Amino acid sequence: MPRFTVHVRDEWLTVPCKDASYSINWLGVEALKRYAKNKPDNGGIPNIKDVRFVARRCQGQGLLDGDDTIEDVLEDNDFVELGNVKYYIFLDGNSLCSTDLVNLGRGRYKIKVQKRQQFVYGITTGFGKFARTVIPISKLKELQENLIRSHSAGLGSPLSPERTRMLLALRINVLAKGYSGISLETLHTMIQAFNASCLSFVPEKGTVGASGDLAPLSHLALGLMGEGKMWSPKSGWADAKYVLEAHGLRPISLKPKEGLALINGTQMITSLGAEAVERAESVARQADIIAALTLEVLKGTTKAFDSDIHELRPHLGQKEVALRFRSLLDSDHHPSEIAESHRFCDRVQDAYTMRCCPQVHGIVNDTIAFVRNIINTEINSATDNPMVFAERGETISGGNFHGEYPAKALDYLAIGVHELASISERRIERLCNPSLSELPAFLVNEGGLNSGFMIAHCTAAALVSENKVLCHPSSVDSLSTSAATEDHVSMGGWAARKALRVIEHVEQVLAIELLAACQGIEFLRPLRTTTPLEKVYDLVRSVVKPWIKDRFMSADIEAVHRLLVDQKVWNVAKPYIEKYCTELLPESRPTSPTAFSLEPPPSPRKRVRLE
Repeated sequence: MPRFTVHVRDEWLTVPCKDASYSINWLGVEALKRYAKNKPDNGGIPNIKDVRFVARRCQGQGLLDGDDTIEDVLEDNDFVELGNVKYYIFLDGNSLCSTDLVNLGRGRYKIKVQKRQQFVYGITTGFGKFARTVIPISKLKELQENLIRSHSAGLGSPLSPERTRMLLALRINVLAKGYSGISLETLHTMIQAFNASCLSFVPEKGTVGASGDLAPLSHLALGLMGEGKMWSPKSGWADAKYVLEAHGLRPISLKPKEGLALINGTQMITSLGAEAVERAESVARQADIIAALTLEVLKGTTKAFDSDIHELRPHLGQKEVALRFRSLLDSDHHPSEIAESHRFCDRVQDAYTMRCCPQVHGIVNDTIAFVRNIINTEINSATDNPMVFAERGETISGGNFHGEYPAKALDYLAIGVHELASISERRIERLCNPSLSELPAFLVNEGGLNSGFMIAHCTAAALVSENKVLCHPSSVDSLSTSAATEDHVSMGGWAARKALRVIEHVEQVLAIELLAACQGIEFLRPLRTTTPLEKVYDLVRSVVKPWIKDRFMSADIEAVHRLLVDQKVWNVAKPYIEKYCTELLPESRPTSPTAFSLEPPPSPRKRVRLE
């Protein structure tokens, strides 16, 4: 059987071909399927069969016709490269969701817009305290440019390219609603900059979350004006004017109202909030898998996950977590030699950190569902000021720029998700403590000579302690700004940034627990756990060897943390969870359309088009 090696993005994939009469198009589609198979969200590739691409033979870079048969143009073991894999999200200001926004940030899609031809505080007046000062017509362009320059007063490290892409994409989505007073020319320039990954230097600090995220959005606009710094894959960090020229783009020339249209809104809070929601959901469902493995190592009972218990307190998140535990531990479907070894012990019930996982993990799921709804609404909201109502011929000043909604929601998210780390740290303690685990102290032989997981547990405790401070709500604070014109603010920018820090700490604590649980398995061999949990163990062992004696541990923690960020633990266990839920116990699945299905809720309507 002939085989071919196909290059897709940054990976080389081996594709066997049963029939050499298949076409080059078949080979490309098959390679894309293999690329997407083990990637979160299919690697950002929507309907693979409809994706267009260009195929070239690596040797000589000869272009291949998609309709040609493989046997006519390739030889066995040839190398083929797929390029120009194009897929777009069409933004209309109404149907973008957090999942797609994060994928836009990762560079998986390009953008096109559907926008109506629609083209006054900030238009012919000053801003804030100067709102009653009328500006001469000859000065209107200078007014808009001065606004951007003076408001570009942020500090701190720049947002990463991924987060800057999200910020720019979300601002484009809001402008596409047609209520901001922006010209198509300016909007199209922004889209071209996004699609070329020409990204402004946007400091992470400086927004108070009302009137919108003025400082970061001003920095975003400043680069588009050809001023300040920009980054692109081609140029790296350089003067914005040079970066735009290198990609054949011209700086935007602001028209009346456009300066304000570019900077007045909650897109910094919301774009970071979208990433927070996506990462929170990812780590929450993997936390269930890790806790189930710990329960096995500590020889716990599955009785606490009985469906009848949870029907008596039918919170959707609680029921979903209990269902996941059953899908991983149910001995009728996944026999466990470890569980069988203590089936007739005299233990009646386990510690709260294991027994109460459905109740504790469950409310985290419910919290994420609530916050996701807020963030997705905010993503598709017009949040600048004033609002331009072309049909009515009116421009009306309002308060949609105030960031209190996403600020409060993200404070709530941090508080909720933190509990996954709090309870995980206590399970790590039980794994490391021989009086609680019946395992060697700190999960290592020759204790004293070796310290094992002693300091890894300390690291988990330190991260949990940091989270306790970070979970203090930023949105309870407000400081009057702009000479008391903007006299109540949301502090949503800090709410979003610290929520992401909390979630990263949660991921790291759970990575330590997963490492510790897998190390505990070593001391229970030759006994085996359930099939899905053995698959999780194998995944971990593919990147981290068992702990025989003390060695450098940070690299191990980072490797397992990466597994969680890439959702690989979920992807390994997901088929077993799905089979249990859909084939064996379909009546037990929650029916909520929010966050308790195996995948994120569908977007409001289809947005992906391919070219």
